[in-house]
Amino acid sequence: MNPKVLFAALPFLAACLPALGKDTLAGPVAAEVVRTLDGDTLEVRAQIWLNQELTTHVRLRGIDTPELHTSCAAEKQMAETARQRLSALAGNNVSLTLIAYDKYGGRVDANIANAAGVDLKTAMLATGLAHPYDGSGARVDWCPVGSVK
Repeated sequence: MNPKVLFAALPFLAACLPALGKDTLAGPVAAEVVRTLDGDTLEVRAQIWLNQELTTHVRLRGIDTPELHTSCAAEKQMAETARQRLSALAGNNVSLTLIAYDKYGGRVDANIANAAGVDLKTAMLATGLAHPYDGSGARVDWCPVGSVK
């Protein structure tokens, strides 16, 4: 999808939230997984209205995973493993709940479950490839001690 179209649709979503009197959209919203961006972010396509689809990035609420864009080779390898694991866990279809704006913009935060109802946050934490993270404070340093940064 053309990024201009995506960003053109964001004001529509923003307009819907105040009308509901909330800063979150409760959901569930069914979505198709377009691709897995990293260990805690999916690109999804959801039908938001009659014949209206939105493709956007959705970050798993409450976790942090290693970064793909890092100078630490060990962290980069863990990040790729986390991305592959999230992709396998998510499958092709997910359900989003408690959708809210992400603090960095350009994406939303949500609780995400796969088609079987498995909570992806819980599943990723169980792999050891994710740590709890509420968006405040310092993130975990994923580069192992002794690794070259």
